[in-house]
Amino acid sequence: MKFFRPKLLEVCKSYSKKQFVNDLVAGLIVAIIALPLSIALAIASGVSPEKGLYTAIVAGFVIAVLGGSRVNISGPTAAFATIVAGIVAQHGVDGLAIATLMAGAILAIMGLLRLGSLIKYIPETITVGFTSGIAVTIVIGQIKDFLGLTFAPGTHAVESMEKLEAIAASITTLNPLALAVGLVALAILIVWPRVSKKIPGSLIAVFVLTAAVLLAKLRVNTIGDLYTIDRSLPTFSLPTFQAEKIITLIPNAFTIAILAAIESLLSCVVSDRMIDDTHDSNTELIAQGTGNICSALFGGIPATGAIARTAANVKNGGRSPVSAMIHAVVLLFVLVLLMPYAAWIPMPVIAAVLFMVAYNMSEWRHFVAICKKAPITDTLVLVLTFVLTVVFDLVVAIAVGLAVHYLVVLIRKFAKKSV
Repeated sequence: MKFFRPKLLEVCKSYSKKQFVNDLVAGLIVAIIALPLSIALAIASGVSPEKGLYTAIVAGFVIAVLGGSRVNISGPTAAFATIVAGIVAQHGVDGLAIATLMAGAILAIMGLLRLGSLIKYIPETITVGFTSGIAVTIVIGQIKDFLGLTFAPGTHAVESMEKLEAIAASITTLNPLALAVGLVALAILIVWPRVSKKIPGSLIAVFVLTAAVLLAKLRVNTIGDLYTIDRSLPTFSLPTFQAEKIITLIPNAFTIAILAAIESLLSCVVSDRMIDDTHDSNTELIAQGTGNICSALFGGIPATGAIARTAANVKNGGRSPVSAMIHAVVLLFVLVLLMPYAAWIPMPVIAAVLFMVAYNMSEWRHFVAICKKAPITDTLVLVLTFVLTVVFDLVVAIAVGLAVHYLVVLIRKFAKKSV
């Protein structure tokens, strides 16, 4: 099939021992980076910590085997956090599994229909707008744990605006110890890259502050205080399908699929430039679809190509899908051997890690550059998409953003013809 050509098959023709050593080192380093991120992103998504690892293990391995990129690393990403949290709050974990299964099917169908190239028609203003909006929603979602706040019993805080109201109402419950731990974690995350780029600052922050909280017996919430951690292997499980729930979740499934396609293919484009290669977009979409289906069937959440982890893979010598496969296998061993100790990680540290993730994905410089240089209509679409993402959700933001963008395009065409 010309439209399905996994890079792994191409790589196998000339694979060497030297390349395996490079892939092994890269895979180990990426796994170290992915470990705290996978746990943090699962928590931000409203699910238990191990589900982030399930996603990185199952989807990460499947997408590596079937994918159209040599070096793409897939797993849970910040872009999905608020979407997933909303689905879980409204429809439960079963609803999330159904939405992820449908999204996976949509992605695979897009690849089979050779629609990979259509992603480029989604305007940059909308992509930057919702990416920046997602970053802000992640920050809002982590303020509670960063400040150590205690919401009043019965507080309903799912949407960003509801969370801000709940934060304002409970600000008097601020825990100074939690804030201090969070600030130290943030300082480590900012300063550590100047010390070492090989070992991620998130891992240092987790180890140092977990030890400090345990030894000093500080009254700070940990993951174990809020979640029950399961160290068991991912197991196959089918969600309970109901026609009404399936219909309700269709918009969410399309949002997940579109976002996964955009982020994955963007990651492929970035990595192509780094290794002077060309990815196969349709193969990548089929792989992403299959990976998301497998993730949902084995207890995971939506997955997509992760630009930061992919870049780390390339910088550390990864040049084939084998490095991504090794990263997944290493995380599997971590899940079995070390996962119970994750219960000791302080929640303010998780919040600080997610603050940095949000900052790195915010594209605020790009946002400001568009506002300064682009036509007023493009700035309008950008800001509108951003605001709607924060105030409402991504489904509304993308739908309205696209409608306004193409309405502006039509008006411009008619204006040119009438001149």
